[in-house]
Amino acid sequence: MDMALHVADFTTFGEPAAIAPGLAAAARTAEQAGFTTLTLMDHWFQMEEMAPADDPMLEGYTTLGFLAGQTERLMLGLLVTGVTYRRPGLLATTLATLDVLSGGRAVLGIGAVWCGREHAGLGVPFPPVPERFERLEETLRIWRQMWSADDGPFHGKHYELAETMCQPQPLQPGGPSVLIGGMGEKKTLRLVAQYADACNLFDAGPDVIAGKLDVLARHCADVGRDPSDIRRTIITGADPLADVDGFVAAMSAYAKLGVSTVWVGSSQPDLPGWVARVGEEVLPRLREL
Repeated sequence: MDMALHVADFTTFGEPAAIAPGLAAAARTAEQAGFTTLTLMDHWFQMEEMAPADDPMLEGYTTLGFLAGQTERLMLGLLVTGVTYRRPGLLATTLATLDVLSGGRAVLGIGAVWCGREHAGLGVPFPPVPERFERLEETLRIWRQMWSADDGPFHGKHYELAETMCQPQPLQPGGPSVLIGGMGEKKTLRLVAQYADACNLFDAGPDVIAGKLDVLARHCADVGRDPSDIRRTIITGADPLADVDGFVAAMSAYAKLGVSTVWVGSSQPDLPGWVARVGEEVLPRLREL
């Protein structure tokens, strides 16, 4: 099992002027420690479930471009992009740009989006849940077309593109790996089966995750896909340093289900130091799972 770093709290770096050097240090430390991936949230306000909504929140793709220049090996992405925040054709070009400038290190996380306050606050249309999933599926289809030799039109229910030109193409053949976040059994996991390279599930316990993976396998059977082609990942709110033995034991149960990556994060003031300790004390044991 490998480990990814998720940065969701920018107050850990102090004043705004300290965010850039602190985040760069955390990213470089993660790379040196052996983390495979670094992700940020795709939010415009901080999540109220986590902290005050007016806490600092950086725009995701601008920040990933900055981090691409600070690192050499880390895969970089958002966990996960909200489908309503950007037009799919423009987002395909944004991801292709990140992939080219990072040397082929872009990861495309995507989800059906949920935060109504951000939409209302910033004037972004917030359609009902069924329409958001329709838009998500059309977006996935548009990306497939834009990251191929077909630069012809796309005609969908919600999106019309006269040309699906994307130059330069991403360095990764077929475009960045697509990760769909969420655990919904009827829609989200069906889209994973049909379009995604990876799923990202919440740390809800091995029994719950086993059930979700069984549902995913059934969706894969329906579309004629081998479920082993889909990388299984989870994100946890647990601090691996709080109880290293307990954390490794919990991850061992997930590894037996085929989970290959766990995302971790922290709001501690010294994020680079925390990352270094996780790399020394936890990551080597995860690699043995």
